[in-house]
Amino acid sequence: MPLSPLGLLDRVFHDRTNQTTPATSVLPLQGLTVLAVEDSRFASDALRLMCQRSGARLRRVDTLNAAYAHLRVYRPDVMLVDLGLPDGRGDKLICDLARHRPQGPIVIGISGDTSGQAVAMMAGAHGFIEKPFPSLARFQNEILRHLPDRAVRAVPDTGDLSPIADPLALRDDLEHAAGLLRSDPGPGKRSYVAGFVAGIALSSGDQALAAAANSLADAQGMDGLRSLLDARLKSSKGAFGAGRT
Repeated sequence: MPLSPLGLLDRVFHDRTNQTTPATSVLPLQGLTVLAVEDSRFASDALRLMCQRSGARLRRVDTLNAAYAHLRVYRPDVMLVDLGLPDGRGDKLICDLARHRPQGPIVIGISGDTSGQAVAMMAGAHGFIEKPFPSLARFQNEILRHLPDRAVRAVPDTGDLSPIADPLALRDDLEHAAGLLRSDPGPGKRSYVAGFVAGIALSSGDQALAAAANSLADAQGMDGLRSLLDARLKSSKGAFGAGRT
């Protein structure tokens, strides 16, 4: 009989041992493997840059099913779980992972939804990071505070912004959202698209796109978002986001 996702996690995290490399003040997350469960390529690229500058290795999956499949083989030290995913809610995965402490990974919920922190923490997350992602130091410290065995103390926060992700990754996200809307999605899929686009808008500083995502509840709002996405994709500037109206 096939194992359930929860049963697979039981097998994967049984007798888990810490084999990470000692950290340094320059690379406070050195030796850690981070799994991002994130459907946005733009957000994932920002995470890749922050992990790279912290000494951590990032792997990424974009659905719940892919996350469970990944966990059958690999044992990450840290998981960053987006709450809104194409095939379900990320807090379900967080809840499953919470049943495997202390053998399981450090689990951090991520979302651009203001209610996301309460949802993630109730599901059993160790912590939460709100989109758009904070400074590099705040990202590092949110992970470090759950790893008391690390020799590195908290990283001073100089107020620097998180690294700028690849604009081509943003364009891929916009094309993905436009493609989903062309298929005339039902209410459930429409809710996912609205959350996905709202996350893109927050990460890229695009206020007009955020407003359009919030109005996706009816057909008129869907037409408006389609038009705005087409306009963004037809832009010859290649730089989306800040300053858009």
